Amino acid sequence: MTITKDLQAISKELTKLVNQIEKLAAALGKAEKPKAKPDNTKTKAKAVTKKAPAKAAKKTDTDKVLDIINRSKKGVDTATLMKKTGFNQKKVSNMLNRTYKQGKITRVGKGIYVGVK
Repeated sequence: MTITKDLQAISKELTKLVNQIEKLAAALGKAEKPKAKPDNTKTKAKAVTKKAPAKAAKKTDTDKVLDIINRSKKGVDTATLMKKTGFNQKKVSNMLNRTYKQGKITRVGKGIYVGVK
């Protein structure tokens, strides 16, 4: 029995809240009357603004490795790439494998890579 009384009390409170919200919405609707537009037939020319130049995209780690490889004439091995970039063996190996599959570098010897021209 107490649950039904509680539910009835909650239902009454919700009804009151709904009525209050409807009154507020009606008052808000009255307060927001649309403003009459001026009878100005002339149109203003919009000022042309130049967009700011796009910032250069940050170089990815793979781009850094590719730059080192492309600068080398004889080719680069993983040890040299690790020294110049500071990346670990796994990261360098993964980048080399990925770029090789993409056709951006070739292998000229065991562990020696050169850029594709």
